[in-house]
Amino acid sequence: MATGRLGASNVNATSNTTVYTCPADTYAVIAVNICNRGTSSAAIRIAVSDSDSPSTAEYIEYDTDVFAKNVLERTGIVLSAGQRIVVYSSESNISAVVVGIETSAV
Repeated sequence: MATGRLGASNVNATSNTTVYTCPADTYAVIAVNICNRGTSSAAIRIAVSDSDSPSTAEYIEYDTDVFAKNVLERTGIVLSAGQRIVVYSSESNISAVVVGIETSAV
């Protein structure tokens, strides 16, 4: 099972980006870090989803402002097998990094 950085992505503006998918027969305890590398504020959405296209009920952050050169961190997120972290940004220059630990669920 993996530990440390489990996923990382340069999030494209105005589209959903799946940053991490929990493997089969596994659960994961993770933190999500969003870094705004740009010079303007970005509205960020983070979802714990069963697909690459989250439903409205799956968001844990929705249009949260991350100011230029700042970070948003969500910790203590537990994912079951197959669940994904999906990130959306209104702007480019956004990094999304998932760190944590995967553990066998069987």
